[in-house]
Amino acid sequence: MKHKKLLAALAGICVLAVTSCTEKTYGPLPTEDQLAWADMEYYMFCHFGPNTFSGLQWGLGNENPDIFNPTELDCEQWVRTAKEAGMKGIILTAKHHDGFCLWPSKYSTHTVAQSAWRDGKGDVVKELRDACDKYDFPMGVYISPWDRNHPAYGTEEYNRIFAGTIEEVHKNYGPFFEQWFDGANGGADIPDYDWPLFHKAVYDNSPHAVIFSDVGPGCRWIGNESGYAGETNWCRLDVEGFAPGKQAPSQEILNTGQSDGAEWIPGEVDVPIRADWFYTTTNESTLKSLDELMEIWFSSVGRGSNLILNVTPDQRGLIPYADSVRLMEFKAARDAYFAKPLASCTGKSRKAVLKVKEPSKCIVLQEEIKYGQKIKAFTVEALVGDNWQQVASGTTVGHKRMLQFSSPVNASKIKVTVTDAFAKPMLKSVTVY
Repeated sequence: MKHKKLLAALAGICVLAVTSCTEKTYGPLPTEDQLAWADMEYYMFCHFGPNTFSGLQWGLGNENPDIFNPTELDCEQWVRTAKEAGMKGIILTAKHHDGFCLWPSKYSTHTVAQSAWRDGKGDVVKELRDACDKYDFPMGVYISPWDRNHPAYGTEEYNRIFAGTIEEVHKNYGPFFEQWFDGANGGADIPDYDWPLFHKAVYDNSPHAVIFSDVGPGCRWIGNESGYAGETNWCRLDVEGFAPGKQAPSQEILNTGQSDGAEWIPGEVDVPIRADWFYTTTNESTLKSLDELMEIWFSSVGRGSNLILNVTPDQRGLIPYADSVRLMEFKAARDAYFAKPLASCTGKSRKAVLKVKEPSKCIVLQEEIKYGQKIKAFTVEALVGDNWQQVASGTTVGHKRMLQFSSPVNASKIKVTVTDAFAKPMLKSVTVY
């Protein structure tokens, strides 16, 4: 009898194994690192440097290093704020276009070591690394390839210098969950950046980092800085013949991705909480409202992209109070909105029907993207009385798709139907709120 039970149990295991192994994949697939990155969904951008004190957004590179002088720098406050706001990581502009390094770099003479801040012994990158380690919080880094200060910029030699700069940061302060590359450069006569060399410098030291740029390879710019991914948003992109910056695909393509793109390169939505990326004393009134932030949430995370929200430290080196309060209001509003799932199911293919007992306002879909992005179109219907009524529809799903109903739906059942797909679709979950 024991043997029969054992054989039955083993048979069940075998069936599960066969089912798992026979799942059909389609197109390019995400790596394990890209899947983990997608689950982060929301993290903080910190633009900080000489621009914080000059009022410029793109520094000229000729600023006196002494202009950088935060009086109360507290990177732990940044991390605590981000964590309490529900963010899953933080990315620092370690070097912006002005070339000023927030760490004492051996590749530059325009760094914190040349400033009067902490008698030239300060290191912002290290302080943030220590704070992230203390709070077990993922850290990423932005290092601009454009350098308006370095004398070698604009020569072939600079590619080697910049690769060394990347290696220095990743080796001394990494590993990082994301490397953010801006495609900006000093003009048409500048030699091409050696992107393969730069990527190697990242991966040699942060092997699990997701590299951001216009064309990835880990994730892509969404084509605007307003907070909106395309309502159709593919995690696929063709990169052959393209490069970050002036050689990037069109903003329309970046916004929507490509259904037949050869590479898995999901979108990331970058947007500042104020009008500017760097703190200025004149942009207090531009702090985004709670309604604006909620709209951005549904238009970024709710359209299958990650959201990196810029919350810039001020001249003290602290997240401003008003910005922190707004972040907590944003967190509370999201928590309240999604506090009470009315119904949910998992592991469906083309159709899911959920029973509901209260009026619903939103539906959240997730696709099992580890097998590829397959869903091209879907509908949402509500059973009101004896009649099914369409209340929403969409194209792509991807990692997550959120659809708000135009008005509360008082129905006994909600039905989701995948109406078009490249291959057998797999809905990871469907949840009604």
